[in-house]
Amino acid sequence: MYRVGFLLGATAESVASLFSAFDEGLRNLGYVEGRNLVFERRYAGGNMERLPELAAELVRLRVDVIVTGTNIHVAAVRGATTAIPIVMVFAADPVKSGFVASLARPGGNITGLSADASPDLWAKYLALLKEVVPKLSRVGVLGQVSSQVGFAELDEASGKLNVALEVADIRTPDDLNGAFDTMVAKQVGALLIVIGPLTYLLRQPIAELALKHQLPTITNASQFAQAGLLMSYGPNLVDVYRRAATYVDKILRGAAPAELPVEQPIKFELVVNPQSREVARPDRSRGATRDRGRGDRIGPNFAQRRRSQFDPKRTCDRRPDLPVDLADFGAFKCQIIHQPFLVE
Repeated sequence: MYRVGFLLGATAESVASLFSAFDEGLRNLGYVEGRNLVFERRYAGGNMERLPELAAELVRLRVDVIVTGTNIHVAAVRGATTAIPIVMVFAADPVKSGFVASLARPGGNITGLSADASPDLWAKYLALLKEVVPKLSRVGVLGQVSSQVGFAELDEASGKLNVALEVADIRTPDDLNGAFDTMVAKQVGALLIVIGPLTYLLRQPIAELALKHQLPTITNASQFAQAGLLMSYGPNLVDVYRRAATYVDKILRGAAPAELPVEQPIKFELVVNPQSREVARPDRSRGATRDRGRGDRIGPNFAQRRRSQFDPKRTCDRRPDLPVDLADFGAFKCQIIHQPFLVE
């Protein structure tokens, strides 16, 4: 009977679809819980400080492999064991992060699937926001700075695109409201979400706050667009977790993680929700108000003008330009969903 550890920083409920996809992938390969496999599931419930403790618990249980998520998860599990195979899922730049020696030959006990195929993707997120808000000058960035995922790349890209960044760090769920208050006070014109266990756990409250403040928002997980935000651009997160099962299968059959190449995403989806009320910023007071993205005065018809300026079909038809080093991959899908999420 194989024992498979599964560790994430969110709650079991919030990542149920991800675990289900992973379980489905294993079932397709002949692994069934209770028959030839036992899952040891551990969730930090949004308290990232518990990750090392939970990782150590899985090590004491002598599981055969540990499946975990983004960089902050991988760092915690790596700190607990250098012997048990670790399958990372949706980790950003694992070579630069020091998790593997190279993508082709990881060289240690860690392998799996990365979240990005190029650092240039961070620039694409900002470029897509500028399509929605053409005169965008200030973007809020919401995430866990301690994860060190994407923030340096965004800082470099913002200089090239002439966009100022206002980074809002969240370390616990209680930080979310204050983070939005700070970004709104800084007059950001749009929002970029850096995916991590906390932002994924809080995706519904994030959606509510972004909509409340009429902030066009982008991230790289479609679950946020499905929650009512404007758009996402990146690999399908559910599919990535389903793919993780192939790594577990190979490891259980005797393959060494050091010899299993890290898989980069080759399929990208642009998911656009044209019914999101972020697109149309209604006036907040009688008469005119100020558009944070442009800094000029606007009248009561601005909301309708903003909605008419953003054409999701045109955005899809244009196929967002991929970085040069992604040109050979070529797999791209655009989906326009109609799932309004209204906040009065």
